[in-house]
Amino acid sequence: MRILDGKALSNKIKLNLKKKVSKLNSKGITPGLAVILIGDDPASFTYVNMKEKACTTTGIYSIVHKMPIDISQEKILETIKMMNNNPNIDGILVQLPLPAQINETAILDAIDPKKDVDGFHPYNMGRLVAGLDSFVPCTPLGVMKLLEEYKIDPKGMNVCIVGASNIVGKPMLNLLLNKFATVDICHIHTKDLKSHTLRADMVIVGVGKVNLITSDMVKDRAIVIDIGINRLENGKLVGDVDFGNVADRCSFITPVPGGVGPMTIAMLLANTIKSAKNRETK
Repeated sequence: MRILDGKALSNKIKLNLKKKVSKLNSKGITPGLAVILIGDDPASFTYVNMKEKACTTTGIYSIVHKMPIDISQEKILETIKMMNNNPNIDGILVQLPLPAQINETAILDAIDPKKDVDGFHPYNMGRLVAGLDSFVPCTPLGVMKLLEEYKIDPKGMNVCIVGASNIVGKPMLNLLLNKFATVDICHIHTKDLKSHTLRADMVIVGVGKVNLITSDMVKDRAIVIDIGINRLENGKLVGDVDFGNVADRCSFITPVPGGVGPMTIAMLLANTIKSAKNRETK
C-alpha cells in the first residue's frame, strides 16, 4: 500500500506556481483572487483562511468580502458584478454552502466564466463535458493531478465514484471519461452500493459520511481516493473511508487529512494564475 501524499505534492505545485507569479510580476501583472464569504460557518471560515494563506505563500493578491448571513441576493450580485468589472481580479469564488434565502444557481451564473476559478459556471461545466479547455472544479482536478504524479493511468480502469454532486462527483466523472476510464457513479438512491464498489479498480468517495466505505466493499489492490471530510466529536478529522481497515487492501490510498484537501487549494491557485495569464494577451 502506498499513500497518495497530497500535502507533499501541493507544496511542490505551490513552489512552481510561485515562479509563475514572479514571471507575471515582471510583466506588471499580479494575480488577484476575490472570495465572497457569507455568514459565520466555522468550516467555511477555516477553508477561506487556508486559501488566504496559500495565496500569500504564492504571491497572489487576495481579498475576502465578508457578508452577514441575512444578506440579500441583490447585494451579492452587485458585489459579483463589481468584481467581474475589476481588471485586477482574475478569480472569483463564492464560498459554499449559501444561506437558504440565496439562489445558488443564480449566484454562480453571475460570475464571469473567465474568472470562474472554481469551475462551477455552466459554461465551464459544458466545456469540461465536451473535453475542451476550461476551468475545472478544483477538487476533481486535484485528484487527477495526484493520479498523474503517482503515474496512475485511469485508461481502461473500472472506476466507481460515490457521490454525484456538481462540485465533485459529476466533474470527476467527466474528467475520468475524458481519460477513457469506464465510470460507474453512485448516489443516495443507489441500490446495493457494495456491489458497485467491489467491481472497481478505483473507488472515489466524497459524500461526508464517516466509515461509509469499509474493507469488505473494496477489492484487493484497488485504488481508494477519499474526498470526504468529517470532524469527530473528539475533534479529529476523518474521511468517508474506514482508513485503518481499508488501507491494507489497497495499492494506493489517500489519507484524511493530507490527501485531496491540500490539492484542492493548490488547484484553486493554479486556476487563478491561469486566468491571470490571459491578461498577457490583452
